[in-house]
Amino acid sequence: MTAPEGAPSGADERPSSRFRGDIEGLRAVAVGLVLLYHAGVSFLPGGFVGVDVFFVISGFLITTQLVSEMGRTGTISLVRFYARRAKRLLPAAGIVLLVTAVLARFFIPSTRWNEIGGDIVGSALYVVNWRFADRSVDYLAEDSQPSPVQHFWSLAVEEQFYLVWPLLILAAIVVAKMMRRGRKPTLWVGLALVIIPSFAWSLSETANVPARAYFETTTRMWELGIGAAVALAAGAFTRLPRGLAIGVGWGGLTAIAAAGLLITTETPWPGYAAALPTIGAAAVIAAGFSVTRGGPASLLALRPLRWIGGLSYSLYLWHWPLLVAATAYLGGLSTTRGLIVAGVSIIPAWLTARAVENPLRHSAAIARSSRLALSMGVNFTLVGVAAGLVLLLGVTASQAPAGAVAQGAAVLGDKPRDAPAGAVVDHVAWMTPTPAEAAADVPAAYADGCQQVTNKTEVATCEYGDRGGQVDVAVVGDSKMVQWMPALQPIAEQNGWHVVTYFKSACAFSLATTRYDGKPYQSCRDWTDEVRRRLKSDPPDFVITSQGQGNALDAGGKETQKAMTAGLRGAWSELTSLGTKVVVVADNAPPGINVYECVEKNPEKLSACAFDRARYAGSAAPTQHLAVKGQPNVRIVDLFDAICPAERCAPVIGNVLVYRQGSHITATYVKSLTAQLAAALSKAKLPATYQPGAS
Repeated sequence: MTAPEGAPSGADERPSSRFRGDIEGLRAVAVGLVLLYHAGVSFLPGGFVGVDVFFVISGFLITTQLVSEMGRTGTISLVRFYARRAKRLLPAAGIVLLVTAVLARFFIPSTRWNEIGGDIVGSALYVVNWRFADRSVDYLAEDSQPSPVQHFWSLAVEEQFYLVWPLLILAAIVVAKMMRRGRKPTLWVGLALVIIPSFAWSLSETANVPARAYFETTTRMWELGIGAAVALAAGAFTRLPRGLAIGVGWGGLTAIAAAGLLITTETPWPGYAAALPTIGAAAVIAAGFSVTRGGPASLLALRPLRWIGGLSYSLYLWHWPLLVAATAYLGGLSTTRGLIVAGVSIIPAWLTARAVENPLRHSAAIARSSRLALSMGVNFTLVGVAAGLVLLLGVTASQAPAGAVAQGAAVLGDKPRDAPAGAVVDHVAWMTPTPAEAAADVPAAYADGCQQVTNKTEVATCEYGDRGGQVDVAVVGDSKMVQWMPALQPIAEQNGWHVVTYFKSACAFSLATTRYDGKPYQSCRDWTDEVRRRLKSDPPDFVITSQGQGNALDAGGKETQKAMTAGLRGAWSELTSLGTKVVVVADNAPPGINVYECVEKNPEKLSACAFDRARYAGSAAPTQHLAVKGQPNVRIVDLFDAICPAERCAPVIGNVLVYRQGSHITATYVKSLTAQLAAALSKAKLPATYQPGAS
């Protein structure tokens, strides 16, 4: 979690007000909280609240500037406003994105280049916060590491606010003229229409999907709106009694400090708890209108804090990519090393401010020409976009020798257990997918929109095979069921099955309640209830199901195998009582390591990426086998021997990389299991044949 630059520094950005040294110092406090938090300082578990302080500063300064222009000219020049933003923010951002791409190329495994390249492009275009929001609820991103541009999410939020807020002020001016009302009251109404819905949405999203809520613009607008409210009420704050202003100011600074010390990553954020640093920052700014000596301004306006505050934007931009690159290169960072890297980031921050930010901000030629400023901003944005695209293009594609075919599980024969071809080796001449391609080697069902995400209950279905087929098959479960679709699809096509899929991330097809993200997974229960209703209203001939969870919550809230076993049996028996036959595909073992990243790092010692076959006991398979016992018309298919033929599970079999995210199997390897899956389904009383190349 990271912090934005707050707002541009320098008197030219606040033409209507005196220079506020206390605000410069408040920036230093905010960026200091973030740097210490990211460095791993344990006594600041809530250092990420610096982001909220910056949002308030941004809302205040931008609104001060816009209201001042409105007072002088009666309107707002959007071109000049966006030109000022472009010359102030985009050059430094473009340079940092370019350097970040270079750092990723040399210090971060190529397995992450696709993801990081896309993140850099999203950052350059200031939409990356929505990309991170989507990733936060993507079950397939379970092993995703922090992006070196993850901190750009907050800049994206600010830029989206900057895009909308001037337009709302212009709309308020028009409404005020039409209704013959004062501009200020109209602005207050407009601001309330931003703050109140945004805060309500923040409470709702944080309660239901906290990981996604953190990144969304709509859950953060109220924080920028609080800063805007301070700007609109500036006149009233100048009349605060001295004693009251001093108390308000120090109270606000204390609230910010308390948030950094007491709030943790376990606190749902940015819901009601975010009001503490947000109102605290607003109080500090408000108090500064009335009093300096004796108030927090006497501390915040000290020269060292003002100097750091002046660097806050560049410091914020630089520190995080350096920390991520150092972490990847060294394999982790201690707090001491983290502090050193954070301290070193002051050097490029100072150079950027001195050589890029300040010269461009104070350039007379650029100040005279909004067109030039906008053109410059676009060019630096293109630098960032190009850097991300180059990183994406740098991913090495699979290159098999001429005429070579990746056989995968086919090399194991009909009896895969202990087949020599499944033994662990240290080197293979080539493999597909490459480690860099592994995360994208997923079933087409994802691109088809077949799997529902964790925070939604609507049932999404897809149809495969022969829609007029005589055998109706429902495929139900979570991503551990989705992973088998590259094999099930050709089987369905060759056997004339009509397949309808029902998939939801991390959601077992069970009557039991499971836990997700630390709390009962209610959206899974709601989704499951609707799927059950549909299946019972029009029973298919067969249901094929699987899941990655072996435990569920019992009546006392404890996760047990017994609760999941009962839940699975309950869901299956509802269907078998209607004549539907159920086939369970057993889960595979969790490797316990990120296999494809390990292979990337150890191409000449693949044995370092092998793991014990005994880890099978930690999968959902034992629970599934137990649940199947004694259940009429329920059979189980277990292909683990073809996934892990030896006592040590090999990362590459038959020139195919076996694992992708977490314990998921690559689509390429699953395809190589098609014949074995067809044979196993037939033994489970679901007649299936498969001829390679016939689909």
